[in-house]
Amino acid sequence: MVPGVLAAAAVAAAATYLARFAPILGAPVIAILGGVAIRSFVAMPRAAGPGIAFASRNVLQAAIVVSGFGISLASIYRTGLGTLPVTLGTIAVALAIAPFAGRLLGLEVKLRELVGIGTAICGASAIAAVASVIEPSEADVALAISTIFFYNIAAVLTFPALGHALALSQEQFGVWAGTAINDTSSVVAAGFAFGREAGLQATIVKLTRATLILPIVGTIALLRARNERAAGKPIPWRKIVPWFIVWFLAAALVNSLGLVPDAWHAPIAEIATYLISLALAAIGLQTALGRLFGTGSRPLTLGFVLWVAVATSSLAIARITGR
Repeated sequence: MVPGVLAAAAVAAAATYLARFAPILGAPVIAILGGVAIRSFVAMPRAAGPGIAFASRNVLQAAIVVSGFGISLASIYRTGLGTLPVTLGTIAVALAIAPFAGRLLGLEVKLRELVGIGTAICGASAIAAVASVIEPSEADVALAISTIFFYNIAAVLTFPALGHALALSQEQFGVWAGTAINDTSSVVAAGFAFGREAGLQATIVKLTRATLILPIVGTIALLRARNERAAGKPIPWRKIVPWFIVWFLAAALVNSLGLVPDAWHAPIAEIATYLISLALAAIGLQTALGRLFGTGSRPLTLGFVLWVAVATSSLAIARITGR
């Protein structure tokens, strides 16, 4: 693990320093851009692979848990419940448009299901969870993940600037990022790039959205079992449940009980931001731009249609519902 983690940590440290001169971008965005730039010109040694993979997923989850020590359960409940109409609305938009647009583009059923659910819920995590149930080909999984990841990077680069152009407040941007960006890593990066309050808001909204993978995947599994008359096949709940959310809530409980001194909140925020930068640096170091652009025009077109539909519907629903 050590070589890959150290490589990502070095990029994150450099990004943290450079963020002093570019606060609008922020360390997480600079970290993922730096990782992508390095990966584009330097081949990663095989020895760095395991550590980079570990950092891109586990360190990000650890960062979210750490951020929980600066949040109260009351704010999580208030934010999650208050933004639920926007969350459910954007999920419905993605799931409704994906089959129709995918059919027009001539994509196979399983591929458009994967891209649709990946856009609606939580990117690669949702794709992996659904893939364990519908059993698509490895090619379809790779295409779906590549498509989603392409727009994750696009969102990290464009959403903060768009948020400022739209004159969104920290809270408003947090809701928009949490409901309109696909993957957790990109939501966190875009949110904290806009501001700390936006980052925390976006994280809560995103984690609320991620929990909806359970009923959606469960419903898909039950329908598939009924259609195939294979009701005896177990659903892999252990792979589907996002367990780090439980630890995030536990951290918030510790803070809500007053066990975390107020003086610790600022250092905790800095640690969480650095860990987020480390995870995003690792994601950047894994990103081969040539492979992303080689995904093909039709899946990328479907991803673009869904991305725009979810982003615009999120703003519209938030305005209509007063959220």
